[in-house]
Amino acid sequence: MSKTAQQLLALAKNRAEEKGLAYLGALTPQEAWDLLKADENAVLIDVRTDAELDWVGQVSFSEDRSFHVEWNNYPDGVRNPDFITQVADRVQTHQPVLFLCRSGARSHHAATLAAKHGFEFAINVLEGFEGDKNDEHQRSSLNGWRFSGLPWEQH
Repeated sequence: MSKTAQQLLALAKNRAEEKGLAYLGALTPQEAWDLLKADENAVLIDVRTDAELDWVGQVSFSEDRSFHVEWNNYPDGVRNPDFITQVADRVQTHQPVLFLCRSGARSHHAATLAAKHGFEFAINVLEGFEGDKNDEHQRSSLNGWRFSGLPWEQH
């Protein structure tokens, strides 16, 4: 039985309280996907670089509810100084906004920054798109968006 948007937001919030997060909360990839389906106001922001999207793939979802804002610019790796402005151009502060990166690290920082700028429902997608590394230092074999079999595509 699938959870409602309110149940998923409560779950995210409970994780935030347990982990002492500075934003609304955190969800697994499956929970994030369930929230996107349950709440038509929820949006997903992929904070990986353009190169990562091209080379590794990206979430396949409605373009008006899933978009890309680089946390770090490619190829120099410099932090995107316009990150919050670019997010605010697409998302209202009262909307649930799920941040996704490769492993959950950059998206954690993105959610933290968004919360500091008034985004009430900033959520980190745990495990990220590719997930944690296995014993052979390879991703997409333990957890993450792709490993979970959620919609994605490669151009």
